[in-house]
Amino acid sequence: MTTLSPENSLSARRSATFILEKKNPPIDKAEWDSFFDENGHLAKSRDFICVNILERGLHPLVRADAWKFLTGYYSWQSSRDERLMVDSNRRRNYNSLCQMYEKIQPLLENLHGNFTETRNNIVYDIQKLYDKDPLGNVLVDKKKLEKTLLLSYVCNTKAEYQRGFHEMVMLFQLMVEHDHETFWLFQFFLQKTEHSCVINIGVGKNLDMLNNLITLLDPQFADHLKGKGSGAVQSLFPWFCLCFQRAFKSFDDVWRLWEVLLTGKPCRNFQVLVAYSMLQMVREQALLECMSGDAILMACNKLIDLDADELISAACVVYSELIQKEVPQALKDFFL
Repeated sequence: MTTLSPENSLSARRSATFILEKKNPPIDKAEWDSFFDENGHLAKSRDFICVNILERGLHPLVRADAWKFLTGYYSWQSSRDERLMVDSNRRRNYNSLCQMYEKIQPLLENLHGNFTETRNNIVYDIQKLYDKDPLGNVLVDKKKLEKTLLLSYVCNTKAEYQRGFHEMVMLFQLMVEHDHETFWLFQFFLQKTEHSCVINIGVGKNLDMLNNLITLLDPQFADHLKGKGSGAVQSLFPWFCLCFQRAFKSFDDVWRLWEVLLTGKPCRNFQVLVAYSMLQMVREQALLECMSGDAILMACNKLIDLDADELISAACVVYSELIQKEVPQALKDFFL
């Protein structure tokens, strides 16, 4: 068992307070540009920028550019000219992948049953998406979305395709202008978040660590959950598969949480602290009414239209509580 740094606890509580008080507005274009010198090199530390993103967030007009740094699409050490070259290479590599896909598609259709099944799943999922706003303006290009998902499935054998990816990629398509940016940002997002939303890689680990966290920080609730069967927590896998997308009232709230996950602040695998904070919202009712595992799950599924700032702040408070405890090595390795 190991006790973590008390300085991190103070920092996490400061961030939680700062987020709710909103002492400064989100980082806008003028401030973002001030982070770089005349050659486009970083003039502020990466840590300084990431802490500010955690505490304040990004203005929508800055988000597309900032996310390229947060995901690793661009190096934080790059100059403006180097980034132009990187973007050109990303575009060229994307086009090469598209050409490769066009050549091998007939082979995939004939020899791999999984490909046809996956393509049908992608088409079915995309058809259910709302592609227009209330005024009738088209928001999402479904053909481009299908292309990105199929290409991702063929190229990313580690993540493959799972239900919910269509909603995630849609948000990237809404954020950036070009197809190659949508594709690469999604790939880098998966890598940067350690594939935490992928069922056969990170989701199970997240659920196990969430159980461990409840046991450490809230033994009473942990005992209740064990008495009602451990299935309640394990059934929360959609939270992680969709990266909490359906819990929020707006796309801006989703982007706000995702960019915090990308900063690595205040810790790695912050998504588990977010899930713990959401579960705490139903804790009192669950204990008072001695709710079953199924009832707890139903209550959790009703957690919608949440405010991202409030949830991020609550998760920061959980982190400050965690690092004042005697922490098992497994949790320490997971969050640090």
